[in-house]
Formats: sequence, C-alpha cells, structure tokens
Amino acid sequence: MQLTLVDALVIAAYFLFNLAVALYLRRRATQSVSDFFISGRNVSWWLAGTSMVATTFAADTPLVVTGLVARNGIAGNWIWWSMAFSGMLTVFFFARLWRRAGVLTDVEFAEIRYSGAPAVFLRGFRALYLGLPINLIIMGWVNLAIVKILVLVLGIGKIEALAIALGIMFITASISTLSGLWGVLWTDLFQFVLKMGMVILLAVFAVRATGGMGELISRLHAIDAGRGSAGSVLSLVPDVHSVWMPLITFFVYLAVNWWASWYPGAEPGGGGYVAQRIFCAKDEKNSLLATLWFNIAHYALRPWPWILVGLVALVRFQGDPAFAADPESGYVKILMSDLPVSLRGLMLAAFAAAYMSTIGTQLNWGASYLVNDVYRRFVSRDRSERHYVFFSQAVTMLLMLLSAVVTFYMDSIADAWRFLMAIGAGTGLVYILRWFWWRINAWSEISAMVAAFTVSIVLQRVFHFNENVPEEFAYLLLITVSVTTLVWLTVTFLTPPEPRSVLLSFYRRVRPNVSGWKPVAAEAPDIVPQRDGLFNLVNWISGVVMIYAFLFGLGKIILGDPLTGLAFLVAGLVAGTIIYLGMGRRGWRLD
Repeated sequence: MQLTLVDALVIAAYFLFNLAVALYLRRRATQSVSDFFISGRNVSWWLAGTSMVATTFAADTPLVVTGLVARNGIAGNWIWWSMAFSGMLTVFFFARLWRRAGVLTDVEFAEIRYSGAPAVFLRGFRALYLGLPINLIIMGWVNLAIVKILVLVLGIGKIEALAIALGIMFITASISTLSGLWGVLWTDLFQFVLKMGMVILLAVFAVRATGGMGELISRLHAIDAGRGSAGSVLSLVPDVHSVWMPLITFFVYLAVNWWASWYPGAEPGGGGYVAQRIFCAKDEKNSLLATLWFNIAHYALRPWPWILVGLVALVRFQGDPAFAADPESGYVKILMSDLPVSLRGLMLAAFAAAYMSTIGTQLNWGASYLVNDVYRRFVSRDRSERHYVFFSQAVTMLLMLLSAVVTFYMDSIADAWRFLMAIGAGTGLVYILRWFWWRINAWSEISAMVAAFTVSIVLQRVFHFNENVPEEFAYLLLITVSVTTLVWLTVTFLTPPEPRSVLLSFYRRVRPNVSGWKPVAAEAPDIVPQRDGLFNLVNWISGVVMIYAFLFGLGKIILGDPLTGLAFLVAGLVAGTIIYLGMGRRGWRLD
C-alpha cells in the first residue's frame, strides 16, 4: 500500500501531537517519583479507566480476534471473555483495598503484608522478574505484532519494518521519559479515541463491501453448512462437543482459569498496570469506578468492530490457503482492500496509537519496579526525588533498548504466550486470599510460585502435555492448580504466621473484611469492622451479568436479532441498577 503526501502529513501530525502533550505535562510529572509513576494519586476515574482500556488494545489485538473468529467463530473469543469474572472481582473486592494500601507498585505490597527476609526477597524477586523478563517478553511480542502489520501494509521486509517500529518505540519512550504516567494517561485517551474510531469505520466499510449485514450473515450460514459438528460461526456460546472447546475445557475457562492463573492484565486480585491505575486514582471511589469502566469497555463495548472484520475476512478468504495458514493476517488484508484511500494515513496512525498505548504503559510500569522496588529499596536509599526521577527516565530508555534486542531474537508470539501461562498457572488463589485470610505468610506466596512453575514445566516437558490441545490444556491447568494449592496450604500451616505487629499494621491500613481477620481484628477495637462480603458478592455477580448481557445484547442487535438483543440489554440495565442502588446505600454514589 503506497502512502501519499497527505498520509505522511497525517501520521506526522499524530506523532507531533503526542510529543506536544508530553512536553506540556513534563513539569507536572517530574516533581517526584510519585508524580512520575502514579501521577501524584490525583487522577479521575474516567481517565484512569480509559488508559487501562487503551493499554489492552495493542496493535496485535484486532489481528488476534480475527484469528479466533476465523478458526472457531465468534465463540472463539471465550478464551479471553471468560476473564471478565476476574475483572469484576477486582472491581468490587480489590480496587478499594489496593487504593487503601497506599503503595507505589503492587510488589511493594509484600513488605506491608509480610515481614523479614522472606518479604524482602519476595519484593525484590518479583520486581526483577516482572520488570525485566516478563515485561521484555510482553514488549517483544507487541513489537513483533507491529512489525507484522508494517510488512503486510507497506510491503517492506522484516528488517525495515523493525526499524520503523523502533522509531515509533523511541518516540513512545521519549513521551514516557518526559512526562511519566501523566503523559501515558493523556496520550492513551487521545489514542483510544483515534483507534476505536478507525476500527469502527473499518468494520462499517468492510460489511458494506460484502453487501451489507444481510448478505454477510447469509454467506456465514453457508459456511456453517460445511462445518459439521463445529457449531455455528455466529453462535455466541461454544459448542461443547467441538474439537476446539470440549466440555471439560469450557468448564475450566468458566470455573477455574480466571481465578487460578496469573497473566499480565488479568491478574487474580488485581496487579500490574491495572493496579498502577488504581494507585493513581484520586480516592477509593475513583479507583472502583476506573476499574468498572475498564471492564465494561474492555469486554462489552470494544470487541464487536474487530469481530465484524473477522467475519468479513472469513467470508472473503474462505478456501484461501494463505488465510488458512495465517488467519490473523485477514484483518490487515481487509484494511488494505476495503478502507478508502483517504483514510489510510489515519488508520496507520491508529495502529501506531494501539502500539504506543501498550508500549508506553509497559515502559513506565516496568521502570516503576526497577526504580522503586530494586534501586531505591536495595541500591541507593535516601536520595533526592530529582535523583530518582532522573534514574527513572534513564531506566525507561534502557528498557526500550532491551526490548528491541528481545524482539530481534523472538520468533513466536505464541511461544512467549505459552511461557507466561506456564509460569503463572495455579498461583491465583494465594493472590486472592492474602487479602482476606490473616494466616497466609510470605512463604505461602513463594511456595505457590515455585510449585506452579515446577509442576507446569514438568507436565509439559516430561509428560508432554500440550497447551495447544484444548483437553490437555484443561487437565494441565487442573493438575497444576490442585498440586500448587496443596503445596502452598501445607507450607502455610508448617511455617509460623507473620508477627502480630505486622498483621495489625496491615489490618489498620487496608481494613479488609473482618471474617478472615477475626484474631487480629480483636486486637484493633478502634477499627470499624468491614462486613462487606455479601455486598461485594452481589455486586460482583451483578457486574458479571451486566458485562455479558451488554456484550450479547449488542452482538444480537448487530447480527440481526434485535428483540433478543434488547432483552439482553434490559437484563444488563437491571444488573447495573442493582449495582447503582447498592453503592448508593453505602454512600458510594456513582456520579
């Protein structure tokens, strides 16, 4: 696809606007480490929540959804739709607790919840582990995705595409270096509006080029006839007799995976950049509303433009061997064939926005661990805020360079994804219960991490469980979770609890639900006991119903079944009303 002078000017204007925002916010963001990494804890819910949505909308996301739809129909998205259970758990059970903790990073939590050498080790190890290998792997696959897009769209080689990607990443790193999280937040807002606007336009043009929704659905029904027992492409729920989603696998996704597995952006109990956005919120109310808006936009509002283009690609390229081998490329091919020439520059800017929003967050988030939890904690204490801000800027640029090296040697996004799944499976329960059960100690977390990694690797390398085979993935996860849970529970009861002074300090600071903290709460009569378990549970269930009702309702209306769609939307509004009234009764008006 050839670019005109107008395209080049549009792309240049996009980058200049982002740099202007960074320069404007520079002074505000560099007064202290708190300003640089969590915006001085002074961010409104709508900005923090939109930034979360923008971060999870990476350059590869539309391509991945297209691949899922091409292989398994709309229901293929349950691989990530199932994580809404975890997302809403964070909204109602953890967002306020994280905000009360008052930490700068989620790994700092270790030294307010635990004590002694195990707590110090846990904080330092997780900071290095998340800030370097995990963060670099994530940035590596995001870089690979934009390289793939540039190769297809511009018709250039991989080396040239990598060079362009590094140029974009340098601009992103400069924005993050100049303006910290403030710059990331405000450019995320602009980038999200741009990229959502463009993917919606592409979906409209793609459906129109296929003959309209009626023609698209008719051709999809024709494809269904040749799928046999695989179920309908248009079904919103997977056929549990299909090869790709047998009953045991669907059960694991809905009942186990979302709370048992740690994965970046969907951590049980919150964590990572989601926790960072919670820390930056003005107060507990804004932290809750930020995560609520994020989950509604992420699961219920955002997927349908991607899905529609995926369906068009399936119709358009059905029987094409190249598409069968690489269905994710269908999104880019539709872009090149159906998008008007006048919008090409804006679409490339939108892809750059999707790339930059994710990379900008990963750079700032990773640097926060390396500066706050490694350098400031273990290497150089009691220096000036200016010193730490300067070091944060240097680390941000260093991470950019290291991610480029990782990208050069990384061959497969899927392999990186499998590695992260392997080391995170089974740890989720301890990350949830550490807030609500006083008896958990640092050794509980350490043993869970070691057991999950060891069991998962042994099952894959020795017993040859293959995560790409749905049934084997299900049994791998069930075995890993069972063994890991048994190990950390055993270790918990064989090791002494944390000192009572540490537990009392944590209880006074965070004020978790009193049910699992009764022995500690008895020694803190000045703290009003929190008995919000049922309240949170009702809101969580209502939130999950609201998410799926809005998701299915919009889908049914788009796919030509308005009555069913309206029924789902009404159910979603009822669930949302339950949340609104419940929050209002507790003085948490959602306004």
